[in-house]
Amino acid sequence: MIPIKKVEHLVDKHRSLEKELSSRNIDKKNFAAKSKEYSSLGEIVQCAREYINFNNQRKELDKIINEQNADKEMNELAQSELMQLIENNEKNEKILKLYLLPKDEADKKNAILEIRAGTGGLEASLFAADLYKMYEKVCHKKKWNMEVISISRSGAGGLKEAIVLIAGNNIYSTLKYESGVHRVQRVPKTETQGRVHTSAATVAVLPEAEDIDIRIEEKDLRIDVFRSSGPGGQSVNTTDSAVRITHLPTGTVVSQQDEKSQHKNKAKAMKILRSRIYKTEREKINMERAQDRKNKIGTGDRSERIRTYNFPQGRVTDHRINFTIHKLEEFLSGEVFDQMIENLSIQDQEMRLKSFNRNDY
Repeated sequence: MIPIKKVEHLVDKHRSLEKELSSRNIDKKNFAAKSKEYSSLGEIVQCAREYINFNNQRKELDKIINEQNADKEMNELAQSELMQLIENNEKNEKILKLYLLPKDEADKKNAILEIRAGTGGLEASLFAADLYKMYEKVCHKKKWNMEVISISRSGAGGLKEAIVLIAGNNIYSTLKYESGVHRVQRVPKTETQGRVHTSAATVAVLPEAEDIDIRIEEKDLRIDVFRSSGPGGQSVNTTDSAVRITHLPTGTVVSQQDEKSQHKNKAKAMKILRSRIYKTEREKINMERAQDRKNKIGTGDRSERIRTYNFPQGRVTDHRINFTIHKLEEFLSGEVFDQMIENLSIQDQEMRLKSFNRNDY
């Protein structure tokens, strides 16, 4: 059970915000944030009121049910109302627990998505390209902005590596479950015997870190410039425009050479570096808080096979939740992508609710 005082606090907070927002004295700087909080509380305040009144309503119904001289029809009606009241209270309790779960501030952030070909040679690079196209289509359908930070192509239209920034509303909360090893099973075009080959690609999703999230001192950086070796215009290959940044305290290294300008390459490299360090710090904190359990799905562990794309059977299976969608082509086109995310999110919530129930209030 949730302590009544916690629930009463939600109702009081909603009432207080309502008064504040309707007054003329509210600070304009805080208006947007408080309006958002008021709207969020508005979605659960009725559940909170019903939860608070549950015990009193139950006592009244119990009194009617246990009354010896009560009318039979009245008694049956009270029993029916009591069953409905208990069922409704259980629903309200779950809704309130979900609301009271600690919020992950990173959920609201943009995300840096990194895709790399894994084991499997050419077929792995082609699969990495397929994943890139899939996320590109998801972004298009959701009207998210996808900006390429760096991309390294291989032969036959494959990808060695791609790093992109995806911007929009609550991007990280949606894409964070994608981190891990994605496996593909299919017959390559070059396979003459019709044998199914297995290859893999890794996906890492990082919340975009801002200056206020992680402070990086100049003294902790070693910046090397060198001549780009990749394809591009004349100035790309003839000037020292490529940048390699090493964060000395953590040993994190980021190289960037896609742009002709050294300044632009440095800015992109710093964006990636900041987000990788931020992700490392978050994981460190999470480990300290929960050493005996995984506190979220999809931590980005590269050794973890999270999903299999089986072309002969036309299915995609997520192994973390044992959930299969038999619409592989639609999934890769972004059509049913949300079904997978919704199921991952539901299990994530259930795991966190179990932890919530074990904790003392």
